[in-house]
Amino acid sequence: MALKMYNTLTRNKELFVSQEPGKVKMYVCGPTVYDFIHIGNARPMIVFDVVRTYLEQLGNEVNYVVNFTDVDDKLIRKAEQTGSTVPEVADTFIGAYYEDLEGLGLTRATINPRVTENIDSILEFIRELEEKGFAYEKGGDVFYRTHKFKEYGKLSHQNVEELQFGIRVGVDERKEHPEDFVLWKAAKPGEISWSSPWGEGRPGWHIECSAMARRYLGDTIDIHGGGQDLQFPHHECEVAQTEALTGKTFANYWMHNGYINIDNEKMSKSLGNGILVKDLRKQYKWESIRYFMLSSQYRNPLNFNNETIDQAEKSTERIRNAVNNLKHRLTSVVVDMTAAVDESLQVRLSDILEMYHAKMQDDFNTPDAITAMFEWVNEANSLLQHSVVKAVDIYALLHVFDEMNQVLRLYAVNEAELIDEDIDKLIVEREQARKDKKWGRADEIRDLLASRGIILEDTAQGMRWRRK
Repeated sequence: MALKMYNTLTRNKELFVSQEPGKVKMYVCGPTVYDFIHIGNARPMIVFDVVRTYLEQLGNEVNYVVNFTDVDDKLIRKAEQTGSTVPEVADTFIGAYYEDLEGLGLTRATINPRVTENIDSILEFIRELEEKGFAYEKGGDVFYRTHKFKEYGKLSHQNVEELQFGIRVGVDERKEHPEDFVLWKAAKPGEISWSSPWGEGRPGWHIECSAMARRYLGDTIDIHGGGQDLQFPHHECEVAQTEALTGKTFANYWMHNGYINIDNEKMSKSLGNGILVKDLRKQYKWESIRYFMLSSQYRNPLNFNNETIDQAEKSTERIRNAVNNLKHRLTSVVVDMTAAVDESLQVRLSDILEMYHAKMQDDFNTPDAITAMFEWVNEANSLLQHSVVKAVDIYALLHVFDEMNQVLRLYAVNEAELIDEDIDKLIVEREQARKDKKWGRADEIRDLLASRGIILEDTAQGMRWRRK
């Protein structure tokens, strides 16, 4: 099998070949750290974590760079509103970002460079563009000559004359062409700023990623990723800046994840329908949030509502129960490692693993890879129905599961988690304690179950339980 990925630049699925065998240079645009992240931010975090982890599973060393935009108009306004400084705002929300990142079961990037730590690289980048005739200064601002780069629009597949400008680009009569964009912004009184050949100021939005990608990964990178909304103008401008400067291809593969809608409506501040990750994590396990995010192919739009996330909870519970019940069964069987794995089981597990890799190598098709995981759940549950089970069969099942879960991460390893059989025993003990009027013990069991996310419900048929 060979990994293929959809390249936004060519609008085709292409065989992935890194520049250096066994090593991948990957840059993903990170958040502007002026507030807590919402689920729209979380989707690329999870999607590209899966891309990175699967590339590593295939034996690659991935240099994974995700930047922080820690100075721009939004941070300046937040600092003014809170009576703090721009660096203080950035530090606060970078800390919150890392909490959410770890709370979603993600690992940190190889490096998270900040704009403010790369001002020298940005200034040098702009200076070189100016020397090559691609940049010009007007009134302390420096603009990029869009028309001088003949391939402008190739990523978004539009002609310059047809492009819809205005996204973070204001109309400025000083521009030689309306399409030109700012590389360096002259500072307003009282704003955070740095000295430059053009006066006090700060970087424009687009230049930061070009400069940091070049500094940390080189002139040409293997994969550049981000949300669909960044394709134009941000990534288009990155291509223009970098390729004008280096004369080389900026990124060989461009990946963009789709939008998240809320109850079939676009998530926006005007509608007030944004959902913060920190709030969502209080209601749902991170495995369920990941399941929801990976239940649709990454390039497709994704709709969030209570029904979809509740279904994700139930699905991850099925996976969790199968794994935990297997592990529990393992404690009661005789381990004979000289025994051979059941031949038919081995064949079925090989088929499941082959299906998983085939789907992941088809442009990271996580929905179908999850289907392979549920095929595994069926095999696990079927084995557990047998009165006699061999330890080697359980180990074979768990080995295959671990390989899939290494990337999908729909099961959190938690030794303290209760399995169904233990929960049933505790509920029986609690009911007996109540009959015996041992209220203290009954309360202890109730609190223990609650601490493990087990909710008790009285029904006409008796006590029932469910996982939170």
